[in-house]
Amino acid sequence: MYFNFEKMEKTIGRVAEKIPEVGETVSGLLVKKAFTYQIMALDHLHVFSQLSTTNISQRITIAYTGAFGVLKHRLKQIFESVESLPDEESEGRAFGVHERLTVKYESEKHISLHWSSDPISDMVSDSVVALVLNIGREIPKVAVESKEATKTEEENNYKAEKVIHALLVSLFGENGKLVISVDGNVAHLDKQSGNVESENESLKERVRVAFQRI
Repeated sequence: MYFNFEKMEKTIGRVAEKIPEVGETVSGLLVKKAFTYQIMALDHLHVFSQLSTTNISQRITIAYTGAFGVLKHRLKQIFESVESLPDEESEGRAFGVHERLTVKYESEKHISLHWSSDPISDMVSDSVVALVLNIGREIPKVAVESKEATKTEEENNYKAEKVIHALLVSLFGENGKLVISVDGNVAHLDKQSGNVESENESLKERVRVAFQRI
């Protein structure tokens, strides 16, 4: 046996103010009450039923030691709308993402995200959290590369100093002073201390500056 029946939903409140045309979409909240169905606006839920709605505000604090401006720049590469927001608690360092999520500067080691929970805002917050964690993984890598570059530069400088020292020793011996003669003017350079002795002040200064550059 087959029973065919129709379900009827009644529109009430603001939704019922306008009679829809054929094929027009009616948007609202469908509420079942006993054996009847009613379509109403979300903000009329507490008026026509014993139910009520609430907003869930979420906040999460994330470890972040990078520059706050770098984070904003990276978010602008992903989201179309990233705007600065005035905020006294974060000393003015805050910005909104698509008017759904707020990113605040908390300290040199932390930032916080604030948003009202809904499907879209939750997806935006998940994307921002993933980006922050990804940047956090990149910072140690950059620091290591910077340290390696500094170490390489120090090694090169040390090698250059050794070459210069070996050259000076081969020309003038391990101990003693270098004698520089220019246009009859003589200067004595102590290669250990860098002191220069000369009656010609101009030559003395030139030798001293040249040795410091070496």
